[in-house]
Amino acid sequence: MTPKESLYPADWLHIAEKDFQRVEQLLNTNDAEAAGFYLQQSVEKFLKAFLLSKGWKLERIHDLEALQYNRSLEKYRSACQKITGFYSVGRYPYLIHTSLTAQDVRDALEEVKALIETVRATLGK
Repeated sequence: MTPKESLYPADWLHIAEKDFQRVEQLLNTNDAEAAGFYLQQSVEKFLKAFLLSKGWKLERIHDLEALQYNRSLEKYRSACQKITGFYSVGRYPYLIHTSLTAQDVRDALEEVKALIETVRATLGK
């Protein structure tokens, strides 16, 4: 039997913070693809924590743009679109070579730091 996912924002925030720490660790080892993946995972979990705190019904979704539908998060739409693409780079084979650089991940990280701080503040962390 598959366990059910938690509906508690604090649980999602805890895992989001762990994934967020992994981003910098992976950038320091020149693994941009894994860093990008964990950035996407971290932002996904920060958004889910935020939305759960607002009464959202949990969905299995990885599209960050779809998750940031709350009006207060609209200004992060572009960053969410970009970071959503990090989920599959390096995890799935493509016919066209995709290259993700550490600078790409660092730039995207800078774009979502304010989003992450908003979520932390909303949840009292």
